[in-house]
Amino acid sequence: MVVVKGDNVFLEYWRRPEATAKEFTADGWFKTGDVAKRDANGAYYIQGRASVDLIKSGGYKISALEVERKMLALEEIQEVVVVGLADEEWGQRVAAVVKQREGTPSIELSPLRTRLKEEMAPYKIPTVLKLVDSIERNAMGKVNKKDIIKTYWPDKA
Repeated sequence: MVVVKGDNVFLEYWRRPEATAKEFTADGWFKTGDVAKRDANGAYYIQGRASVDLIKSGGYKISALEVERKMLALEEIQEVVVVGLADEEWGQRVAAVVKQREGTPSIELSPLRTRLKEEMAPYKIPTVLKLVDSIERNAMGKVNKKDIIKTYWPDKA
């Protein structure tokens, strides 16, 4: 979990002591809600928001942002959102909502998975694929992953 402290970090939630107590450590560090990992060289990499960007599947913690980056490197994928879908057997399944780039061959799950195995561990690769014409964004231009799940898999929300 990423925590921050400094002159540029706010000190408290205005008139919300319960929220402040929940989101700050006892010694004043703010809990951002982000999860990061540190590599062998000491560099930190944000894995995503703990609430929506970390998928827990079969005992593994999978960064949705990492999977999205790998998928966006494929020529036929213009946009992608990776989410975790509730699953009795695995805890969550990795699912991808994809907007395909115009003029590229149709994307199918099995060949996509085969290609992605060259780039990442098999347990990180989506087992569910939804092709869409557009990916919804809010007024700020951000994707709300909880809304994506409600829209495409309402039984998993």
